[in-house]
Amino acid sequence: MTAVFEPWNETRGGEIIAEHANQEGATLVILHALQEAFGYVPQAAIPMVAQALNLSRAEVHGVVTFYHDFRHKPAGRHVLKLCRAEACQAAGGDALAARAEAKLGVSLGNTTPDDRVTLEPIYCLGLCATAPSAMLDGRLIGRLDQKRLDALVAEAQR
Repeated sequence: MTAVFEPWNETRGGEIIAEHANQEGATLVILHALQEAFGYVPQAAIPMVAQALNLSRAEVHGVVTFYHDFRHKPAGRHVLKLCRAEACQAAGGDALAARAEAKLGVSLGNTTPDDRVTLEPIYCLGLCATAPSAMLDGRLIGRLDQKRLDALVAEAQR
């Protein structure tokens, strides 16, 4: 499942904002919808969200920067998330994260130069009983080991 995002367009951004502006918890709902459409929350959308919700730009920026899941630039074609929570760390997650960084040539939170893979930390996937765990393009993977990680990295690089 490869993510396909629209290029940022102010008109389309305005439509998304208007569609969700009257919902409860609209700030988060709008930001998630923008990221779902564009693959990230464009900086140009922040004042638009602020105006629509009668918030300051600082308030909206604060929400975007507080939550780790919001991206500030487009992700790669594939997103590989490695759980960095305590249970996964205790089960060997640190070594697997280092291995993924070495194989992809990027550190956590970055995208490969060819824009194929974004490697992200995530803080708990809820798979503590099958730690360490990962997620590739929304697909959960438990019981991660070197062999399974290598296969995920190879799949993402295709």
